[in-house]
Amino acid sequence: MAKFFIHRPIFAWVIALVIMLAGILTLTKMPIAQYPTIAPPKVTISATYPGASAQTVENTVTQIIEQQMNGLDGLRYISSNSAGNGQASIELNFEQGIDPDIAQVQVQNKLQSATALLPEDVQRQGVKVTKSGASFMQVIAFYSPDGSLSGSDIKDYVNSNISEPLSRVAGVGEVQVFGGSYAMRIWLDPAKLTSYQLTPSDISTALNAQNAQVAVGQLGGAPAVDGQVLNATVNAQSLLQTPEQFRNIFLKNTSTGAKVLLKDVARVELGSDNYQFDSKFDGKPAGGVAIKLATGANALDTAKAVEARLVELRKNYPAGLKDKLAYDTTPFIRLSIESVVHTLIEAIVLVFIVMFLFLQNWRATIIPTLAVPVVVLGTFAVINLFGFTINTLTMFAMVLAIGLLVDDAIVVVENVERVMSEEHTDPVTATEQSMQQISGALIGITSVLSAVFIPMAFFSGTTGVIYRQFSITLVTAMVLSLVIALTFTPALCATLLKQHDPNKKESNHIFARFFRWFNRTFDRLSHGYQNGVNRMLHHKILSGILYAAIFGILVLFFVKLPSSFLPEEDQGVVLTLVQLPPNASLDRTGKVIDTMTNYFMNKEKDSVESIFTVAGFSFTGVGQNAGLAFVKLKDWSARTTPETQIGNIIQRGMALNMIVKDASYIMPLQLPAMPELGVTAGFNLQLKDSSGQGHDKLIAARNAVLGMASQDKRLMGVRPNGQEDTPQYQINIDQAQAGALGVSIADINNTMSIAWGGSYVNDFVDRGRVKKVYVQGDSQSRMMPEDLNKWYVRNSAGQMVPFSAFATGEWTYGSPRLERYNGVSSVNIQGSPATGVSSGDSMKAMEEIVNKLPSMGLQGFDYEWTGLSLEERESGAQAPFLYALSLLIVFLCLAALYESWSIPFSVLLVVPLGVVGAVLLTYLGMVIKGDPNLSNNIYFQVAMIAVIGLSAKNAILIVEFAKELQEKGEDLLEATLHAAKMRLRPIIMTTLAFGFGVLPLALASGAGAGSQHSVGYGVLGGVITSTLLGIFFIPIFFVWIRGVFKYKPKTVNNQEHRS
Repeated sequence: MAKFFIHRPIFAWVIALVIMLAGILTLTKMPIAQYPTIAPPKVTISATYPGASAQTVENTVTQIIEQQMNGLDGLRYISSNSAGNGQASIELNFEQGIDPDIAQVQVQNKLQSATALLPEDVQRQGVKVTKSGASFMQVIAFYSPDGSLSGSDIKDYVNSNISEPLSRVAGVGEVQVFGGSYAMRIWLDPAKLTSYQLTPSDISTALNAQNAQVAVGQLGGAPAVDGQVLNATVNAQSLLQTPEQFRNIFLKNTSTGAKVLLKDVARVELGSDNYQFDSKFDGKPAGGVAIKLATGANALDTAKAVEARLVELRKNYPAGLKDKLAYDTTPFIRLSIESVVHTLIEAIVLVFIVMFLFLQNWRATIIPTLAVPVVVLGTFAVINLFGFTINTLTMFAMVLAIGLLVDDAIVVVENVERVMSEEHTDPVTATEQSMQQISGALIGITSVLSAVFIPMAFFSGTTGVIYRQFSITLVTAMVLSLVIALTFTPALCATLLKQHDPNKKESNHIFARFFRWFNRTFDRLSHGYQNGVNRMLHHKILSGILYAAIFGILVLFFVKLPSSFLPEEDQGVVLTLVQLPPNASLDRTGKVIDTMTNYFMNKEKDSVESIFTVAGFSFTGVGQNAGLAFVKLKDWSARTTPETQIGNIIQRGMALNMIVKDASYIMPLQLPAMPELGVTAGFNLQLKDSSGQGHDKLIAARNAVLGMASQDKRLMGVRPNGQEDTPQYQINIDQAQAGALGVSIADINNTMSIAWGGSYVNDFVDRGRVKKVYVQGDSQSRMMPEDLNKWYVRNSAGQMVPFSAFATGEWTYGSPRLERYNGVSSVNIQGSPATGVSSGDSMKAMEEIVNKLPSMGLQGFDYEWTGLSLEERESGAQAPFLYALSLLIVFLCLAALYESWSIPFSVLLVVPLGVVGAVLLTYLGMVIKGDPNLSNNIYFQVAMIAVIGLSAKNAILIVEFAKELQEKGEDLLEATLHAAKMRLRPIIMTTLAFGFGVLPLALASGAGAGSQHSVGYGVLGGVITSTLLGIFFIPIFFVWIRGVFKYKPKTVNNQEHRS
């Protein structure tokens, strides 16, 4: 193959150009994302039961829906929660690889059978099914800098005119609006109602009758009488539009004949349809829109599209309204991709310098450099066919590939140069002769390196997706680089290299002098190296002991290396959760949030850009005592000092717990590395009440766990992700007494639910949009338990009976938010590892704690990991299997290559020598730099596998030559020493090229540095030791193995000799 291209260089150029063209065309079209779509598909069902308590919602809504959700394809787990504001939310998580659209359709079909069983009110509000990622991509704040618009004006405008256009943007999965739109609010006065002998249900009956759209038909509609000339539509009453029209709704005539109108018994105003949230931007009232990414959408494209849509919408904003991004994950994505691209360019430059140092002429250096763009561009073209995007993972794979790519070309060029200088032939002959020697080794190296990475592609789950990005990218690059080394590089060698003229005078410019010094030094080194190998070959026992010692060190440090799933990154946002004691009002929560806002705006003003807060909403649940803040930090370039790093800001923010006395906790948190897998970093555990012992026992078990966790040194910030039990007021109706008074139970329930819970009656039209009408008791009539006695019910005789006649009340305890996991009541416990502890160790600590429960008399509780922790568990279990499979496949490839079962062992024995460096450097980096991201995480596992391939590659280069020389009749020791000396230069070269290629990863800073360090340190350490130790041990292993399994010269009927 090589011979064909040596004589047809233009053909080789054409192939290279076609590959590059394909790559350039692909690159312009490939989408960019931070990570591939990793999160398994998720479908959420949400329903609302106005005025219901958490227990009621769980019994009448959540459980009914859960029980129908069986037999769904690929369902992994169901988690649900029922909140005290009547919200039910059921989340179904599916296996990786299930089509989210099909999952959603299946869920909707199952839901059909449940809908009929739900309470009337729930059905009227509608049950929603959505599919979306877990976390917000952006939060946009709408505020009025000059204060000309009130909070409810802004929220209504956002709800009416902004949330819908944004939800139609391509790539937007779900839009959540903080704050409601306008609604017609009718506030009832119980005293006035009673004086006119009216009840709340009379009001809603009147509204239904008089605020209605009626279809009446036409005058002269067909079939008409002969000669009819008129045809007109007839309108009767339609929906009311203004508060004035509502005030004039007629209720009844009194005995004196006077009219009673709605305004006589109630206050009517245009209010908000939702008083649960209170959102502010930098302390000013604001409306907020949170955008979640649709499953499989591209973050950068979606952000661009949202911005484009906002530009159109801004033209129609009312005067004084402004919008600003309060939280945005996209700059981090863009920056981390950019920083990897910089790394890529730095790597190419460093590799060029290394090659120039060794090859010592420009022509020879240009040849491998030309191979780089061809292979890189070609790889993009191929991975696009697999549906990959340009993301952090594929770009890392590219950086790793750079070092490996030039190897093939270096081996070719170096060998051609060696043959030319030793045998003084012309370039064409030298190239032909050289390619015969090394084609086998090249194919061997590529097949081994590809074999190492291929098993990664077959993994399941989330880790499988991550590994696949690496493995397919790397294997593509390897194979392409082999193709180029066998076609394009030899053609270039034959045409570009010049023949060595032995009689030429030595030149004396600075380069030449430097190279002469370099060559002399290198020759001295290689001489010393040969003596070293010779000495070690004669002291086999000592070498064996040394090897065993290195292996021992490897095991020792590998066990000590903490494990985690992904490195944590500074994404430029601090998410702060606020929780007040149970039963705190929205007003109190607002005050705590204002204190926190002032803290971040003043104390941290060097690093904080803006802060968007929501009272009444949090990821732990919705309620008046919860709140949440998105603290947006300044750009990375403005935060270079250690004080302004995210970890330190969070550490200082914890002090808020001391300052603010009213809060249960204020938790500043870092965003997780892969936002779509969960909201906060750290671990996520569900404590389950498997044997159905009831809520109180479950809370007792939870408190026991939290108590033990707070004592554990390995854990930090362990918190219940939910809400504490709150005092609740229980009303008891005496049925017999009510019957004696002639009051129907239905009327009693109706009066209570309208007066205290509020009732959505029907709709009205406001500026061309249909909005809701609500009836509820006025605030003063529902503040204290004794206010219940202000309300009356009409009995069968038409008299007004007060509630005190048949109802009593008492205080009890109950939970404002009930959770279930896989159909069993559960509580969610979250927390983070203590500083310097890996997430794997913190999970072990939690398991030990939960397993202590039975000894404390709390039997029948079980735990399950969920979210990111579940992914981490499953990925950890796969890693050892992955390493073993890679080694096995390398062994099989080598056996096939050398036609021998024994020789591959001499190559595989080298692997621990590389791995020991990867582990040691990562461990030292973790201890000395105090960088907790340097742990046994997914990136480190990828680095390890790259190191396995690299160590094997060095071994192949020596073993291939030694075996060939031995077959030519040299003595075993001679052949090995000769091969070692001959291959030293290309080995050192390719190693330096690879090492310098990943050096920029290890030195990276700024956005996305955490993951770059994980890969960089692992590979760099592996490169150093696999070379320094490998070049000495490879010859020894070869001699050992060949000494045990004697080499028998082949007989004459060998196929190879005949051909």
